[in-house]
Amino acid sequence: MTRRLPLRGFTLVEVLVALFVMAVLATMAWQGVDAMARTREGAQQASAQMLRLGNVLTQWEQDLNQIQDSAAAPSLRFDGAALRLTRRSPEGLQFVVWTLQDRQLWRWASPPVTRVQDMQDWWIRGQQWSAISGDALRMLGDVEGWQVYYWRLQDNTWSNAQSTGDVAPVAPPPVQPGEEPPPPPEFDRELLPRGVRLQLQMPPGLMTRDIVLRP
Repeated sequence: MTRRLPLRGFTLVEVLVALFVMAVLATMAWQGVDAMARTREGAQQASAQMLRLGNVLTQWEQDLNQIQDSAAAPSLRFDGAALRLTRRSPEGLQFVVWTLQDRQLWRWASPPVTRVQDMQDWWIRGQQWSAISGDALRMLGDVEGWQVYYWRLQDNTWSNAQSTGDVAPVAPPPVQPGEEPPPPPEFDRELLPRGVRLQLQMPPGLMTRDIVLRP
């Protein structure tokens, strides 16, 4: 005669212990997956930021390489809040403004012009951020601060761009037949520096870019 073994199930304590272990393992697995997702998202954001920063520096270098020495408007001027420059384009001269507003780096450019009076008018308008902010392009965000330095021959080192440089005489601009001569420019014409250094304070630290200006 076969002897039957008594059937034995799980006790309530064993079931609770098993559920607790499964919950702990599930929590650990979820934390691992969440950490991987956060790492991937952070890497994508960092990559996008680096790509945008590269595009910004490319545009910055193009603007500086196209600086046009002109008697109609300052060729290069930095006042601590904005850097303004006159650059050449295939259609004429442009007045460009780089400025930091509310931790955002912006760039604005006037339409290309060929008349001295038009260039002077855009230069006056570009002094007021409120007058050009609607047409400015947001170039870079999360910028805590910036500084610009010039390499001047008189200093032979990097110096504050807001300090006075060598002043050159202002020659009268050419006047087309039938046009009235424009009023004299209301600025001192400084010699262009040999180089421009841009420093951006942004996470994770300080970024520096040096540009040698073409003669």
